[in-house]
Order: sequence, then structure tokens, then C-alpha cells
Amino acid sequence: QTHSVETPYGSVTFTVYGTPKPKRPAILTYHDVGLNYKSCFQPLFQFGDMQEIIQNFVRVHVDAPGMEEGAPVFPLGYQYPSLDQLADMIPCILQYLNFSTIIGVGVGAGAYILSRYALTHPDTVEGLVLINIDPNAKGWMDWAAHKLTGLTSSIPEMILGHLFSQAKLSGNSELIQKYRNIITRAPNLENIELYWNSYNNRRDLNLERGGAVTLKCPVMLVVGDQAPHEDAVVECNSKLDPTQTSFLKMADSGGQPQLTQPGKLTEAFKYFLQGMGYMASSCMTRLSRSRTASLTSAASIDGNRSRSRTLSQSSESGTLPSGPPGHTMEVSC
Repeated sequence: QTHSVETPYGSVTFTVYGTPKPKRPAILTYHDVGLNYKSCFQPLFQFGDMQEIIQNFVRVHVDAPGMEEGAPVFPLGYQYPSLDQLADMIPCILQYLNFSTIIGVGVGAGAYILSRYALTHPDTVEGLVLINIDPNAKGWMDWAAHKLTGLTSSIPEMILGHLFSQAKLSGNSELIQKYRNIITRAPNLENIELYWNSYNNRRDLNLERGGAVTLKCPVMLVVGDQAPHEDAVVECNSKLDPTQTSFLKMADSGGQPQLTQPGKLTEAFKYFLQGMGYMASSCMTRLSRSRTASLTSAASIDGNRSRSRTLSQSSESGTLPSGPPGHTMEVSC
């Protein structure tokens, strides 16, 4: 069912699947720029192995204002909400649905929005899956590069460069053609540009390991190798509590692992939920059957504690172990 609710920053639309489960949070998703909840998350949540998860949780898919299907174009001069204000809309959604806690799944701008929400409402967030998050505000060099790119590239091409790796874009695969058409032919392209501008004007989250500003729930960071946001996600990982954070770097994801690697991401999500105490009897089907895990410890950035475990996978048998408490698990698959 699709609902809309008024907030202090305008109306927001969201779609609910399933029925609430006693003592279980809702899975709440937030999409990236240039997409809506369907084009961002449908391949993941329609994936076969994902059905076991969605049978156990109610899902709330949020569309950023003006991004929902059939959304009218905002009038000229409309002041689009900042990403902080978009985060401040989420309590209105939860109040409307009478949901007390969530597990957030966000991509790009959506990952930033959910992180901002978790920082201001930590008691309502049980866990976060953050794909392609960049927690930093744009620096002067970034702004200069952005302006120069804007002189030679259209808004759709700039957004595609934000979503996908250069290797993926150069290959011009069927997936790239599909999403190029989605964005360039979008009837609400003016709205998309407003969301894009809000993303580029985001504030720094100011995350600090061991500091006052940090994510206090379990977090799974996900990025594709050679993805546009790989360095930013690695940096974000260094700023979070290593006992609460897992880091998944996916090969051959093209920048959007939820679209190109739904099987691997589903498997990782199941482990994440198990680590939170949910779905303890879940059957691990894909990675656990097809990969052998070898673990190596790596020293922490501050040099005085073990920070990470790198998991490399080969062979055709074996199991994928869960990381023990006290370590950040870095997974490359």
C-alpha cells in the first residue's frame, strides 16, 4: 500500500509491503539520486533468496519528495528540502505507521539520509545497511570539479557518473542503457535535479570513532570495487566503531551492488540480521555453498587494536563464517 504523509518540509510518499511482526523492526529503504524505490531496490527485494527475509519483516520503501511515480514537477522556485530535512521527515512516517524501530537500507544519498536520521534518533534504529555512503561534505576541489563537469555534461550524465563506475559506463551494457533511459526520459527530471543539488550541498556528518558523533547501531557498509564512492566508504569505515561495523567490498558490482549483485548482497544481509539476533535458523544458500573463506587479521588504523578482518573467497565448498565481536569484518567477494 502506498501512503503519503505531511511533514514540516512537505509531503513524502512511501510504500508498505507485508504486515508488522511482533518485536521486529521494519526494514526501511531510501533510494539514491536519479532513482525511486522501485528502480533502486526492486532487483534486490525480488531476488529469490531475499524472500526468506521479507517474509520475516515488514518493509517501508520511501520515495524522496517528487521522485515517486507520477509525481508532478515542482513549481519554479520551489525550495527542495536539504538532506537533513529529508531525514527529519522519517519520524512522521514512523508515527503514521506506529512503528517504533527500523533497520535502514540506503544507497548513496539515501544512505546519508538514514545515517543522519540515526544520529538524531539512535533509539529508533536497530541497524543500518549503507551502500555507497559519502559522509563528507564537498570540499573546494570537489566543487571545482563538479562545476567543470557541469559545463560539459548534462545532469543525467553527471548522475550516471555518480551511480555507476566508469568501467561500467564505458561498457554501455544493457543495464547502463536501461538506467540512462530511466533518467534522461524521466518526466520529473527537474525534480531529480533538485534532489541532486541537495545531495551536493550536504553537510559533513562529522563521524568520529570513539567520539560523541557516531553511529551506535550495527552497521554494514557496502561498496563495489572501483565504484565512484569506494574511497569515501573506506574512510567512513575508519570512523565507525569496529565492534559494530562490517565492511563489504564487492567485485564486479559496477557501482550499484543491489542491482548487479543481489545474490551476494542478500547473503550478506542475512548474516547481518543473524548478527543482530534475527533469523537465527536462516539457511545460508549461496556464498556458504560456493565459497571457502580464509580470514586474515589486519592491524587497526590507530595501531593499538585489531581492527579488521579481510575475507577472501575461492574454491567451491566451505562456509562463510560470521565475524566475532570486536572486529570489523572486511569482505571482498
